[in-house]
Amino acid sequence: MAHVLDLCRSLDERRLQPNETLLVEGEPSPGALYILAEGSLQVLKGDVEIAVVSEPGAFFGEMSLLLDVPFSATVRALEPSRCFVATDGQGFLENTAGANLAVARLLARRLHMASSYLADLKRQYEGSDTGLAVVDEVLEALTHHHESAADCEPGSDRDPNY
Repeated sequence: MAHVLDLCRSLDERRLQPNETLLVEGEPSPGALYILAEGSLQVLKGDVEIAVVSEPGAFFGEMSLLLDVPFSATVRALEPSRCFVATDGQGFLENTAGANLAVARLLARRLHMASSYLADLKRQYEGSDTGLAVVDEVLEALTHHHESAADCEPGSDRDPNY
């Protein structure tokens, strides 16, 4: 994704110090898109670390921007970091072919990984009474088109925030 950085040279920059927060889970998106230029960022869902991202050209805030929903995770710096900021993220994606293709590939990779993981779980636990029958429902939801973000609310009966 480093080739994305070439598309960002004219964008504003934001520098982050260790433990400084870029995005806060649950807060509304200002419509910006963030692209990591250098450093390392931690992605947290609640207090659970989901990922550490240090690949230049990585995007942050894209789901909130595209779905017009609050941020789904908190992102904070683990070390001194620098991000490009497309303050008009929608316009940036609409007018920058390489960026919109990179975001599409990123989202396609995530969907592929989630679907593959769930299909593997389904195969492993098929026929057992482990309470994983919900995997069928999740796979079904992932493969069907939703008209709006409201149609695909995250969460579970146990914890609607996750």
